[in-house]
Amino acid sequence: MSAQFKKSGAVLEPAWVRIVLVTIALAFLTLFLFVPLVAVFAEAFKKGWQAYVAAIVDPDAISAIKLTLIAAGISVPLNLVFGVSAAWAVAKFEFRGKSILLTLIDLPFSVSPVISGLIYVLMFGAQGWFGPWLQAHDIKILFAVPGIVLATVFITFPFVARELIPLMQSQGNEEEEAALVLGASGWDTFRRVTLPNIKWGLLYGVILCNARAMGEFGAVSVVSGHIRGETNTMPLQVEILYNEYNFAAAFAVASLLALLALVTLAIKSFVEWRLHTVDPVEAEARAMEH
Repeated sequence: MSAQFKKSGAVLEPAWVRIVLVTIALAFLTLFLFVPLVAVFAEAFKKGWQAYVAAIVDPDAISAIKLTLIAAGISVPLNLVFGVSAAWAVAKFEFRGKSILLTLIDLPFSVSPVISGLIYVLMFGAQGWFGPWLQAHDIKILFAVPGIVLATVFITFPFVARELIPLMQSQGNEEEEAALVLGASGWDTFRRVTLPNIKWGLLYGVILCNARAMGEFGAVSVVSGHIRGETNTMPLQVEILYNEYNFAAAFAVASLLALLALVTLAIKSFVEWRLHTVDPVEAEARAMEH
């Protein structure tokens, strides 16, 4: 072998190999990320700033933005509570059905979003399991905000739990057990011991959950009914405008989603950095406090 080794023992590849790998990575990012991103903003401003603003302040666009924020604003806190509870149960306790719970948490990853939307149609549609009862009581789930929220919750609920479970498992139970031995209540133990240890992982999961909630298309498309100005989220509004050949308006709304994605990426990168950075002072202070 002609491999060269540094003092750390890591393999140092030849310079040409590193150059080729970096070039391939940059070419891939340019082709599939930077070029589409530039194209979105170029098309959005193609007809000028006034046309861009007009597309954003259009009543249907405003309604789509509000509905997207509502769906995310409801689904993310619900999944936050579920994710922390599920991660706490899986990582800290042994119980029957634990493997089943883990399988159910991963279910949205293995089921197509369109299929999950169709399941809600089967349950709450006019001919569905609960359809006649809902109609008799004048309760509307499908083609309304509740259906969109339910679909969004289902699609996004694994993100917080899946981020916290391995983190909690790696931390173990020693600190919580010590707090309980010293007389702390369950709530105090969670608030003063567990939560500080998982705060950055929790924030990371919430960011991923929120990004998916705002960008979800398949499941929401099935349950929304595409009622303009009422049940269209931002991705659905982009589809409608594009199908109507209103490209400038479509890309204007899409640019908002792109901006949200960029902000999410920036926050995600910061949280990842915090997750992999250990502050010795903070660690020492936390150890003394506990």
